[in-house]
Amino acid sequence: MNLKERLENELHNAMRNKDDDRKRSIRMALSNIKLAEVEKRNELDDDSVIALIHKEIKICKETIEEAKKGDRKSIIEEMESEIAILQEFLPKPLSDQELQEIASGVIHELKATSLKEMGLVMKDMISKVGGRASSDHISRVVRELLQSK
Repeated sequence: MNLKERLENELHNAMRNKDDDRKRSIRMALSNIKLAEVEKRNELDDDSVIALIHKEIKICKETIEEAKKGDRKSIIEEMESEIAILQEFLPKPLSDQELQEIASGVIHELKATSLKEMGLVMKDMISKVGGRASSDHISRVVRELLQSK
């Protein structure tokens, strides 16, 4: 069962259990997936679905930051709940140490020595990590390793 089918099954379960928060979060994710599929005119693979879920989580985190400025506790709680629900569908995240090991290997393979080559390293890293770390996290680790060279 691919990730999209799993989301659809969980949506049906949430509807049966009358879990409105879960239903709303999963519907939003499925809506974004279907929109992306219409734009690409092709069904998305699991990696693309994971990327969309990461994007949705990032949007929720940005909303939380804005809500904190306005002291909107209800919005903060709603977004934190949505993040928790969406994270259930992501693969187990890599630890910092695992990510650094992968990045070191990629940098060694590509013989990268400066920040100028960060784009090449990032491209390879994103394909190797496969959605188990956010692009921001990968970027930070790669930048640190390249700056230390």
